[in-house]
Amino acid sequence: MKGYFMQLQPFSVNDGDGIRTTIFFAGCPLHCKWCSNPEGITQQYKIGFYEKLCIVCGECKRVCPQDINIALNQPENRKKCTACGYCATVCPKQARKNMVVQKSVEEIIEEVEKHSLFYRKSGGGITFSGGEATLQKQFLDELSSKLYDLGYSLDIETSGYFDFDEMLPILKRMDLIFMDLKHMNSTQHKKFTGVSNEKILKNMKRLGETGAEIVIRIPVIEGVNAYQENIFESGKFVKKYLPHARIELLPYHQLGFAKYQALALELPSSDFQTPTKQKMDYFKNILTKIGIELADFT
Repeated sequence: MKGYFMQLQPFSVNDGDGIRTTIFFAGCPLHCKWCSNPEGITQQYKIGFYEKLCIVCGECKRVCPQDINIALNQPENRKKCTACGYCATVCPKQARKNMVVQKSVEEIIEEVEKHSLFYRKSGGGITFSGGEATLQKQFLDELSSKLYDLGYSLDIETSGYFDFDEMLPILKRMDLIFMDLKHMNSTQHKKFTGVSNEKILKNMKRLGETGAEIVIRIPVIEGVNAYQENIFESGKFVKKYLPHARIELLPYHQLGFAKYQALALELPSSDFQTPTKQKMDYFKNILTKIGIELADFT
């Protein structure tokens, strides 16, 4: 059995305690309009073209079965590209990259174990992220079971959009569960992510059944959810149903824009902006007044 992945990122320090390897699963049931990992929305092979790295050597064109020229991001070339990946294997400057790959459980464990000493010494481990890791439930079950038996600390970052009863055995292996709360208003949630928040909120209420430490993450985005009522209602919901959970506020960033450009995709709306530090501090103050403990892994 093989799964679809964007990357394995070793030496990560923002996705749980200690030094970790974050495993980014490809595929997601949400289509957030600000997504910073656009290559991972679907489980399809994709070739990114980082034009600034290209030295125009022509190796990509030489091996391309579709005879696509160097300028991959021209619309006619993107239509012809089958994402076979030959160009990425020969590019001397990594201007062409396979952005979604397949890996087996054994291949991932082999990669993970190269850095096991760092996990043990730092109190770190493995974090499953995405995309949405729960979308590949069978693969995640086998991988997390084997890593759990090997004694690794396991965390997961999830949108919360899954069948809770099916996922519960997997979630019980986790030491820490990060779940996103993107918007308290279901209509607005669907507008910006493609799905309502009803399933997510129901699953969030049940997180206490897992026995894991819980952190609710709110991506704070001007033009989406960065206003007092939403933060207040989010905090009240978490305090009521998950009184021991922490909340982490994550200001919007544009770090994924290079990926949009590499895939010749339209950038997220310019209406989406990063809140000021003063506004972030104001939101944090709202949550602490409700009695929420704040988390910060940045």
